[in-house]
Amino acid sequence: GAAVAAVSNGTRTEMRRTKASKATKKTSDSIWYGPDRPKWLGPYSDGATPSYLTGEFAGDYGWDSAGLSADPETFKAYRETELIHARWAMLGALGCIVPETLDATNNVPWFKAGALIFSEGGLDYLGSPSLVHAQSILAILGCQVVLMGAIEGYRVGGGPAGEGLDPLYPGGDYFDPLGLADDPDTFAELKVKEIKNGRLAMFAMFGFYVQAIVTGEGPYTNWLAHIADPQNVNGFVYATTFSP
Repeated sequence: GAAVAAVSNGTRTEMRRTKASKATKKTSDSIWYGPDRPKWLGPYSDGATPSYLTGEFAGDYGWDSAGLSADPETFKAYRETELIHARWAMLGALGCIVPETLDATNNVPWFKAGALIFSEGGLDYLGSPSLVHAQSILAILGCQVVLMGAIEGYRVGGGPAGEGLDPLYPGGDYFDPLGLADDPDTFAELKVKEIKNGRLAMFAMFGFYVQAIVTGEGPYTNWLAHIADPQNVNGFVYATTFSP
């Protein structure tokens, strides 16, 4: 910021103008926050929302029947756990579907894709050896540990490119290079969209696991079979079947 110095009655006074930080916290006017936000029982939510769920955080619909988040520290830990799992689930759901839709990967289902690394030719990412040609599970494991450890360490504890970052929404040039969160109101809306899509993705991943166990096929193949014959290929047909 700019500094201005002045002398008054023999005393030197310095005034400094600083630039406001983009991380300044601002209360959002979004309908998804505050006491009037949508709640899990809709118009019947009066008296059903715990006092500690005030609508301060994204995705708070006032539901905690078991009182799991009554303790602030526990609430904070659960928020972090949910958000990190939600992000992984969104990536995982996409990763489960894409390889099965590509002819370059021989339409391999997600639960068989990883085993290709033990085949003679190794594993080509998205069927293209020019992207990642993996032949050693130990090398892949080592790279993942190093890269993910460094990223998580930076996210939680800060790093040379930034100190004092928010561990859930670090932002900055490295975690938000497009500046999507520069505007506080837009940022508040994006938080809600992220957690809503993340929760849906976690349910989707659970569905993928069940589908793989029951049908022995991937989600894309199951979907194709369903739209070809929706009356005879659906969840009710497999409800009493367990044939991995």
